[in-house]
Amino acid sequence: MYRNDGFRELDRQECLRLLAKVPVGRVVHTRHALPAVLPVNFALDGDGAVLLRTSADSELVRAVEGAVVAFEADEVDAVARSGWSVVVTGPASVVTDPAERRRLAVSGPRSWVPWPREAFVRIEPELVAGRELVGGRSMYGLDALL
Repeated sequence: MYRNDGFRELDRQECLRLLAKVPVGRVVHTRHALPAVLPVNFALDGDGAVLLRTSADSELVRAVEGAVVAFEADEVDAVARSGWSVVVTGPASVVTDPAERRRLAVSGPRSWVPWPREAFVRIEPELVAGRELVGGRSMYGLDALL
């Protein structure tokens, strides 16, 4: 991110606070050696890890297990030309510990499509970065809204 590109960099705590406000994000992973993006609902764990709940047999589980992935969520107001975007990057793993699975079954994200066999995926927040644009403001002033 460039210092004078018109966006304000967000610190880690601001990023996590904003992520907690939205229900949907996108997981970026590799499929057949190419980037793939999948929209998902999610929740944040107390340590800032991104939690997903999906079918244990899903392509997502197979694709991300043990891989470094990116997770992105944002909120945009096109009329006001403002919004924010946050990216969490880190290793993804399927939660296998029985006690942790029980905890997440109660407090973790709810799947939008229930499955007979569900899995929880945890994305560790090794890198957390975000930026915000407020109403078209930049170092050069405020753009006239037409």
